[in-house]
Formats: sequence, structure tokens, C-alpha cells
Amino acid sequence: MSVLLFLHVFGAILLVGNIVTAAFWNWRAYGTGNPAVIRHAAKTVMLADFVFTLPGVLLITLSGSLMAERTGGLAAGFNWLTLSLLLFGLTGAIWLGVLLPLQRGLIRHSARIPETGELPRELRRALSGWNAFGTAATLLPVIVLYLMIDKPF
Repeated sequence: MSVLLFLHVFGAILLVGNIVTAAFWNWRAYGTGNPAVIRHAAKTVMLADFVFTLPGVLLITLSGSLMAERTGGLAAGFNWLTLSLLLFGLTGAIWLGVLLPLQRGLIRHSARIPETGELPRELRRALSGWNAFGTAATLLPVIVLYLMIDKPF
């Protein structure tokens, strides 16, 4: 069980660490208003999602499933684990259904920015969506992390 727990915690570190870092880098890049910086940040965040976030999610899912099966945690009715799974699933849905397409849009729109230095409306709209949904997709795993550690019910 200790190896599974280590893998689970390591996965949580990868996931939460990367999503917080991605939010910071995007916020800093978009604050510059520089199209090249925005494009580079968007592409780097997309790459980091596949290098860190995806392995983190896989480690969490696989190790968590095995630990839950061994401890019977899912058979206990509605508890911290079922709430965590719901929030984790919601995070995944936001990431796959909203954030990844928005990230692709940020890359695409930032490539088309004219040299006037003004951000086009489509890019500003994608940035607003990324910020709103990105905040939710960042806070939900932090809540899950709290539930995982405290197991309040």
C-alpha cells in the first residue's frame, strides 16, 4: 500500500503543481500584451499539460482506484472519497471539454495577432474563458487535495 500511496501523492504533486504553475505563467504572459510571449506561454502550457498534468492524472486515477478497491472506500456510501471522485471528474471534464480547446484557440489566435500590439477580440474572449474555467479547474483539485488529507466525513 505504501508504494500506491507514494504514487498517488506524487501524482497529486504533478497535477496540482502544474496547474498552479500554468495559471501563473499564463497570467504573467497575458499581462505583457506581447503576442510572441502569449503564444509561447500558451504552447508551453499545452506541452506541460501533457508532460506533467496527464501523468499526474493517470497516477492519481490508477493508484487511487487500487487503494479504494483494497480498502473498500467506495462501498461506504457518500463520503469524502465519492465527493473527491465527483470533483475530480468535473475537473477532468472542464480540462478536456473546455480548457484544452481554449488553449488551442489561444495558440491559433495569438499567431494571427497583427503587429499593432492590440489583442484581437477572439483572443481576449479565449483568455477570459481560460481564466474563468482555469480558476475552477485549479481550485477543484485543491479541494480534492484537502479532502484526501483530512477525510472529513
